[in-house]
Amino acid sequence: MISDSPILRVRDYTKHFELYEQGKRIPSAQSVDLDVFVGRLTALTGATGAGKSTVLKGIYRTYLPTAGRLLYRDRHGREIDLACADEHRVLALRRTEIGFVTQFLRCLPRQATENVVAQPLIQRGVDWHDALDKARELLTAMDLPERLWGISPATFSGGEKQRVNLARGLIAKPRLLLLDEPTASLDPATAERVIELLTTLKREGVGMLAVFHQPYLVERLAEHLVELPSPSWNERPLEEIA
Repeated sequence: MISDSPILRVRDYTKHFELYEQGKRIPSAQSVDLDVFVGRLTALTGATGAGKSTVLKGIYRTYLPTAGRLLYRDRHGREIDLACADEHRVLALRRTEIGFVTQFLRCLPRQATENVVAQPLIQRGVDWHDALDKARELLTAMDLPERLWGISPATFSGGEKQRVNLARGLIAKPRLLLLDEPTASLDPATAERVIELLTTLKREGVGMLAVFHQPYLVERLAEHLVELPSPSWNERPLEEIA
């Protein structure tokens, strides 16, 4: 399921971080242009500090942009600028259309792992038992031992938490999937399973924007490559930039 029309168009996206107490502004992503297509993966590359993760967080609206447009086309064909959409619209899109797999698992304490993974489907109205069955299926695919499914992932190792994080991020098959080093902390065998799952999701029409630490993942999964330039200037006083 591939379309020549992008599901996401990022135009001139720029993000600076302002340190008001120090009177300084720190550059991150600068004038980023990219497209993401249904059934394809666009990979972001660039040096440390170029703003790869910042771009993903801007699209997910963890960060508000300094400048630029983030034009997302929803399932009804409407184009929404995520840079300025109201919070209710953004939260609704997170529940139904846009997923984000980060390097860190965040969930409610004392919640069973299988419930953590099933939650995105339950939020979409899927029957609890069906959602739990799908969660268990993905946890099996991630090779997480069944003895861990009924306990909280709070005490898991880094690799175990990342497996839960991936299962939770992939379970609802969002139209747009953002991936920030999704195979970090994973052993080679589990990373290979993740590659297989992402390849299947692409075939099913999921559009992806990803940051990978390992170049071989870019080679195996990406149809499009966008290299971000390093910041062109160091931190400077706000009055010099205004």
